[in-house]
Amino acid sequence: MTDPANASTPAFEETADFINRIRERIATVVVGQEVVVERLLISLFTGGHILLQGVPGVAKTLLASVLSRALDLEFSRVQFTIDLLPSDILGSEILDRRTNEFRTHKGPIFTNLLLADEINRAAPKVQSALLEAMQERKITIGNTTYTLPAPFLVIATQNPVEQAGTFELPEAQLDRFMLLHRLDYPSPEDERELLRRNARLGVRRAEKGAIVQTEFDTIDSKPVGTDAEIVAAMEAVNGVHVSETFIAHVVELVNRTRNHPAVELGGSPRAGISLIKSSRARALVHGRSYVVPEDLFALAEDVVLHRMRLKYEALADGLTGHDVLEEMLATMGATPSVLIPHVAPRTGTNHTSAPNAAQSVSGA
Repeated sequence: MTDPANASTPAFEETADFINRIRERIATVVVGQEVVVERLLISLFTGGHILLQGVPGVAKTLLASVLSRALDLEFSRVQFTIDLLPSDILGSEILDRRTNEFRTHKGPIFTNLLLADEINRAAPKVQSALLEAMQERKITIGNTTYTLPAPFLVIATQNPVEQAGTFELPEAQLDRFMLLHRLDYPSPEDERELLRRNARLGVRRAEKGAIVQTEFDTIDSKPVGTDAEIVAAMEAVNGVHVSETFIAHVVELVNRTRNHPAVELGGSPRAGISLIKSSRARALVHGRSYVVPEDLFALAEDVVLHRMRLKYEALADGLTGHDVLEEMLATMGATPSVLIPHVAPRTGTNHTSAPNAAQSVSGA
């Protein structure tokens, strides 16, 4: 833990400006989805990975693409299918007939930001190969072990509606994702703005013909941040203060998932670690050098829900994991307004001295 009194305010302000620039760049291409952008930044700054669950057409791929260009990160996309092999992602050794020697062909996983599209469509052995690389951050091809680039972030997606030809990720593999965020349709206001922007897209001439432009053509290739700023943001996350009281609340929530009568499988210690890490990053995104109870409540669904499995009797009674988790949070003092994701404003910071920070956390 870090004493908030030792947090460097100028460094936090520089990081806040960096975060605002990223969000403003993404907003020029993607309408709305501020909560998703926040979760992507949390994953990037903590070294975690994120699974986005939503129907097609809600800008999952567009978000990943614009984030990579905004930060000048190498970006790869893999469309997962039933016939995909682990070597298609990791790479393989190929015999060079000219030299009669094997040479290594690195797969698309050697990148900074990997979009694993529809991960539940691949066979379990492919899913396992990817998830092992996510955890170890290195892979072995032949007899040689290679370290993956840094930073390395996996943004996986899955469609919650269509289940034909899919392989559901088991709980042990879902646990490898720090966050599982569930995307919803845009609000009517955001959707109107989305349609207005799309109607303004024109046609780009190419050779003898023309190509109708899409939102991907509007992405500015000039980055708004550097590698050094990403590293500074990651270091700033580790400088966010976490009180003993906040840790006690995290332990309480995780233990509630294990002891609730409707829950068959609760959160592992990794759930508590993920709550602490993501809460620190969320505090930074909101311009704070300390965590508050709102961070825990706002992130609980994304961090804890996919790590819970209800008993058959609870499912038969019509209970859902969301209902059970909301009940747990309510008994810990969360109000309905707190349970609704809150997005940080794009400008300004909110630094508080150490005594006030401790008081805020102890009020959980």
